[in-house]
Amino acid sequence: MKQAIYVLVAMSLLSSCVSKKKLTQLQSSYNELENARNKAVADLSDCDRKLTGLQSDLRTRDTDLATNKTRIAELESQLADLRKNNNSLIDRMADLSVVSKQGAESIKKSLEVLNEQTKQVNNLNQSIQRKDSLNLALVMSLKRSLADVNDQDIQVEVKKGVVYVSIADKLLFASGRYEVNKAAEAVLGKVASVVNDHKELDVLVQGHTDVVPIAGEFVKDNWDLSVMRATSVVRLLQSKFSVAPERLTAGGRGEYEPKDDNATATGRKTNRRTEIILTPKLDQFFNLLTAGQGK
Repeated sequence: MKQAIYVLVAMSLLSSCVSKKKLTQLQSSYNELENARNKAVADLSDCDRKLTGLQSDLRTRDTDLATNKTRIAELESQLADLRKNNNSLIDRMADLSVVSKQGAESIKKSLEVLNEQTKQVNNLNQSIQRKDSLNLALVMSLKRSLADVNDQDIQVEVKKGVVYVSIADKLLFASGRYEVNKAAEAVLGKVASVVNDHKELDVLVQGHTDVVPIAGEFVKDNWDLSVMRATSVVRLLQSKFSVAPERLTAGGRGEYEPKDDNATATGRKTNRRTEIILTPKLDQFFNLLTAGQGK
């Protein structure tokens, strides 16, 4: 009788062990599935963020393209008017039995003007296409380089036909200071790497503040702070990242070019920024204009 009881007790203990083992296995499998689910949710969120950025780039490019198309349409309208005038001159010539030397010279000059206008339209169209392609490539290169930086701290966009890199002040400077943080040097290094790959561009660094007054031993006001911050960034780009100094310009706009409403904390936070603006070299720009006019 006792032996039977012992056997039953042993079987009961064995059954309990097996159930606990299965429970542990199921819990482990559940944890793995939960971790996989969390990772999938995070990956989906990252994809949504990247998609939003690309959609913003596309809208900006569409706006620039619409502006360029309007300019081309205006030039083509001028060209059509000149052609109409030229055809009118030819019709008048057909009615004349003798064309004076002076009239022939006038017609010749009109034809020359027409040819120059045609060249100008073609040159401007090609220049616009080259500029759009360069800006798009530059923006994509910068965004790839800065992919690991928080989107709220740095923005890359095309405005007024040039590329802007806007960096929040909290990423670069301590409050009220103009010395670049050590942690921010890596970000500026990534921007400098792209800048050094595009030596045909000049670099304008502009400091911006909010409207809250500031004054100290070395900083008199917001004008002072914005300029000194821009100068600090320029010095770092030159000394540590080998950007040619003749390509660099430092400037400060103080509180006078806000992006948002200074009446709110969020607006003031947006306005405290440093912008790195990549622009065509002035000599190349004027050469392009001269070429467009046929010299």
